Amino acid sequence: MAEAQTALLRLIPLLPLLGSVICMAAAAAGRRAVARTVAPASVFLAFLVSLAAVRQLWGLDANAVLVDRVYTWIQIAPLSIDLAFVVDRLASVMILIVTGVGFLIHVYSVGYMHDDPDEARFFAYLNLFMASMLVLVLGESLPVLFIGWEGVGLCSYLLIGFWYKDLVNADAGQKAFIANRVGDAAFLIGMFLLFWSLGDVGGATLRFSEVNRLAPALAQAAPGVVTAVCLLLLAGATGKSAQIPLYVWLPDAMAGPTPVSALIHAATMVTAGVYMMARLSPLAVAPNQQR
Repeated sequence: MAEAQTALLRLIPLLPLLGSVICMAAAAAGRRAVARTVAPASVFLAFLVSLAAVRQLWGLDANAVLVDRVYTWIQIAPLSIDLAFVVDRLASVMILIVTGVGFLIHVYSVGYMHDDPDEARFFAYLNLFMASMLVLVLGESLPVLFIGWEGVGLCSYLLIGFWYKDLVNADAGQKAFIANRVGDAAFLIGMFLLFWSLGDVGGATLRFSEVNRLAPALAQAAPGVVTAVCLLLLAGATGKSAQIPLYVWLPDAMAGPTPVSALIHAATMVTAGVYMMARLSPLAVAPNQQR
């Protein structure tokens, strides 16, 4: 698979993250108008950068990907993890959906939250969610994806329980947080097991491209391990995507503001588990190919 290096991708999550910081400062200073302007603008700029990245991808070969390696995050042999972002055909669809739909929801939120005294804090959380979701989608490896994975879980807690002075809302936020942590524990165990197992087939790695390349060899050497890894990752996906049995947090999550339901529970976070499994689909089908 050909890789085209670019520094464009880091801007996609960075713009909403900067927007969140500015909105936090605006909330502390009581400058609500600043937040309602900066928050949608930062997401719209991220959408424009996403369009530019997708256009650049379309100009390359069908199997080419865009890669942005920011720096080496962890270097402890045999583990080497770069803070790197990647856009391929799958990620290109997701970043346009997340930023495009996210921008529309931000615009709607300007009117919906206009009379709320904590409007600036709301937009800070909303921008932070966007940054986390984009890190999840763009991450080149499972650990980088997991940063965004935990970020959207934190933001779901903050946004669902936004009106925390109402005990029902506070309890709903806590329920979502705990249910997601159950799935995340399974996700971590699956990730550790995958890394340990890949070392036996000549490639201790957690990069998606390498995991998928080594999946057939791992399935041939240890099909039971592959099945266990996929089941553990699936458990993580059920928590984030509100599937049986970890769906229990979703009905109570409607206690948050309406834009939260539109962004998190209808368009973005509930697709995170499906996206992660799609990213690792060669690993999931590898045992069947050995039969």
